[in-house]
Amino acid sequence: MKIYYLANSIYQFAYAFSLYRHTNGIFVLPNKKKMGHFQSYLRDFSILNPSSDIPQPQAIILGRERYHELNGILVFFANTIDPSQDYSQAITCFHEHGTSDKRYEGGKSIAMDKLKKYDYLLLSGTKNKKRLLDTGVEREPSSLVETGCLRFDDYLDGKYTADEAAQVLKIRDRSRKNILYAPTWKFGNGTFKEYASYLIDQLSEEYNLILRPHYHDRRYGAFLYWWSRLKGKKHVYFSKPQDVLQHDTYSAFALSDLMISDISSVIYEYLITRKPIILIENDFKERHEMPRELDIVPHVDLFKKGGDLRGLISKNLENVERDQPKYKELLDTCFYKTEGGAVAYLSDFLNQLREKNK
Repeated sequence: MKIYYLANSIYQFAYAFSLYRHTNGIFVLPNKKKMGHFQSYLRDFSILNPSSDIPQPQAIILGRERYHELNGILVFFANTIDPSQDYSQAITCFHEHGTSDKRYEGGKSIAMDKLKKYDYLLLSGTKNKKRLLDTGVEREPSSLVETGCLRFDDYLDGKYTADEAAQVLKIRDRSRKNILYAPTWKFGNGTFKEYASYLIDQLSEEYNLILRPHYHDRRYGAFLYWWSRLKGKKHVYFSKPQDVLQHDTYSAFALSDLMISDISSVIYEYLITRKPIILIENDFKERHEMPRELDIVPHVDLFKKGGDLRGLISKNLENVERDQPKYKELLDTCFYKTEGGAVAYLSDFLNQLREKNK
């Protein structure tokens, strides 16, 4: 039984690559444009899979309206299942590309219909499960698979290093602290277009500032980076969200000393580093209601324009060791398998499905 990986955009497939190394499978792209991105940025797949002689994984083009025609195990990394279609010749699974505080589909009822349609929901942790309940989705326990965050395993195994990331970004001054700015996009009232220039002006004289916009802000991010270079800003760097090999999000994690974000899902995954986090306040309303132990906001510093950002950064960098237990507790509360093993666990689960459905 074949395994198919489905996503809307290439950055979402980053959650599939480690699983692919265990189970193989076929990547499904919804159109020629997305296939072009896939082929372009996965030219040298050996970076992800050194033991493979295959230059690129197998990929096909299939419109979203035809996903139900696939016969196999369908692992969705974007919530794009069609509740009106018949998927009876497939086994459908959903693994989110990140666990955030944003409501599914902005709180629309279609989100509930989709989440009830999958055969299995692959949960990254307790927070993921709580989000489902807050959406109104109740499932049989047998359909909830406590997978863990698939991306943690490679980070814990040392796949991403600060030295390699610094070489890719061509960091000029390694003596400086590295500040990563990784906000969400307009769907969560992302702060990049309002704050990126401000952060460049405020921080680039003292720190290396790494701009890591959401995939959907990548063009504006590249423009802003080059514009800052033309203005003589020498310590601003651009981590390309579309380049899933050379500019992986977790490479930026490894290189950074502190992250600034907003309501992006990366604020929870960054907990794996146990490094400081500062959140920019925004007015996004469609948030899940989370208990304190599953909500990062009460545990970190918040910033808005007019505040003392450099003071907050200084304070957080000075208290790294003191704050690590706090971040570790949040990590263990929000996610399963925080010591590793998520990929092997899901791989075994999918192989069991294969055996049962030969």
